[in-house]
Amino acid sequence: MAAGAQAQGFFEGSHGTLTLRNYYLDRDYQDDGAKSEAREWAQGFILKLQSGFTPGPVGFGLDVTGLLGVKLDSSPDRSGTELLPVSASSGRAADEYSRLGLTGKIKVDKSLVQAGDLTLALPSALSSPSRLLPQTFRGTYLQSNQIDGLTLHTGYADRIAKRNSTNYEAMTVASPNGRFNGRATTSHMAFVGGDYAASPALTLKAHYMEVADLYEQGYLGALHKTPAGPGTLSTDVRAFFSDENGSADAGNVDNQHLSLQFAYGLGGNRFTLGYAHQLGDTATPYISGTELMGISETTMSSDYLNAKERMWQAIHDYDFAAAGIPGLSSRLRYVRGDHIELAALGATDRKERELQWEMGYVIQSGPLRNVGLRVRQSFYRNDFPTGAAFRDENQTRVLVTYSLPIW
Repeated sequence: MAAGAQAQGFFEGSHGTLTLRNYYLDRDYQDDGAKSEAREWAQGFILKLQSGFTPGPVGFGLDVTGLLGVKLDSSPDRSGTELLPVSASSGRAADEYSRLGLTGKIKVDKSLVQAGDLTLALPSALSSPSRLLPQTFRGTYLQSNQIDGLTLHTGYADRIAKRNSTNYEAMTVASPNGRFNGRATTSHMAFVGGDYAASPALTLKAHYMEVADLYEQGYLGALHKTPAGPGTLSTDVRAFFSDENGSADAGNVDNQHLSLQFAYGLGGNRFTLGYAHQLGDTATPYISGTELMGISETTMSSDYLNAKERMWQAIHDYDFAAAGIPGLSSRLRYVRGDHIELAALGATDRKERELQWEMGYVIQSGPLRNVGLRVRQSFYRNDFPTGAAFRDENQTRVLVTYSLPIW
């Protein structure tokens, strides 16, 4: 009983943080679509109040998350960046939007149960952090580290709060380019999985997720790191296996998504080469509003998950701390996909490509210490038919962040 007692109390172990996010997003479309641009600027406020746990072998706690987004610049002719909610009738973005998330939690030894508003980081369901405010789920989540080196995950969610939404709604499958029936909803999703650190150099992962009456998805992954000459070589293998589930309201789902990626770190440099191959008759499914943890996860203009697609990428990351400038980092990335099939648009053997660069800096000292600035830009082109979801564009994002500890 004493071994399982919590070290700190409900109030003694609590802390609060206010994060400010100033976000500018500009999509400059390069095709002949009806809308020539989507450009908005907004300010986000993310307040997190996290309690400790009550004393004893079973500790109880409560987390509160308050989210507020404020429009700084937008108009109906250029709304739709997903920084802000947009009226379907007028195309006008809301002046502000907010939501409150409550998460109860119970801790027993090395196991934690959370219920309420959830942030998930699962291979098949990553709560999207890529807009003004984070996306969350409503449900229950158990994480356990009772066995050394092994983290077990299991849970259930019945609703999603999207990154530009004020409320929970039923989950659907993402359906750009008409891949699936995007109108079909699910009553819930359930998941189970484990991450095992077999050694300091090797981590193995196995996960399964069921999105009731839409699809089910298994995942196997391995990450290995080893010294290689003067640097470190990382090998990353990921595989998703997807089929329809229950009444298959999303339509046919038949996909095997396989990827292999190598990264070599040397000094401040990190060089990455990756390849992903889609097998089966359909694209890789994922829940609308979330992200799939594939190797194309942080691309800006496409998801590179189309049916039959074969994608490769080359990335160079540099940490300028190696050159005596701590806090400054950069990335240059080229991504290309081909053999793409867009069945709903009657297109086969199509191609897409993207050149992306970014720079980030966190101020290290002075009155603005810990203020972060990140600039990202991509140049995306494809040969998809008119009406496709992913359009030729030049995209720019500017993000300024600052986290202020309250106590």
